[in-house]
Amino acid sequence: VWDTWFAAKENFEFVHYELGKHFISALKSNRKAALTMEDKLEGKFHRVDGLELQAGQAITVYLKGLDFQVQLVKQVFINQDGSTGDLYLVTNDLELSGPAICTTYGTRWGVEVFHKSLKQNVGLEKSPTKHETSQCNHVFAAMIAWTKLELLSAKEQTNHFALKTKIYVNALRAAFQEVQRLKAYVPAIGPPNGLATPLLG
Repeated sequence: VWDTWFAAKENFEFVHYELGKHFISALKSNRKAALTMEDKLEGKFHRVDGLELQAGQAITVYLKGLDFQVQLVKQVFINQDGSTGDLYLVTNDLELSGPAICTTYGTRWGVEVFHKSLKQNVGLEKSPTKHETSQCNHVFAAMIAWTKLELLSAKEQTNHFALKTKIYVNALRAAFQEVQRLKAYVPAIGPPNGLATPLLG
């Protein structure tokens, strides 16, 4: 399962032929497809956003450049501002229904959240190392840190980002309290051996 960044012909063929697996991928709206083998042979391809598809409806098409059939489904979603958007999905599993394709593709979001947390919360991409062994150690340490964050998040019933913010706020509060304590401490400084300190100038 992947997004439009990886929806290349070579990736489709690799998974379909060499791996012998099923894929579900998002497509850009300008990708072209033929509705029948005859249309494919005659070069009659249409943009997927120009096809008359109902939301959740899956149809079998030939993507331009591929020699095997795929199922195409249109997913309609509502944005936060109330506007609507369309997402086009394809799969080489011709047995899946439209809703099943959309539901399965939705599980991909967990991977995105995982990668985002690895990069932003545990510093996976900030490795200062240059050698393979130390880089592997850094990745392993980041994975351990992510696992601990996940356990703490489950315990606190919150997400990684809120937990990180809570830790930062508590650390800043402790640091501020220590600064205030140090400011309040005024040591008594007197002249050594009871001698008066001479005035300069």
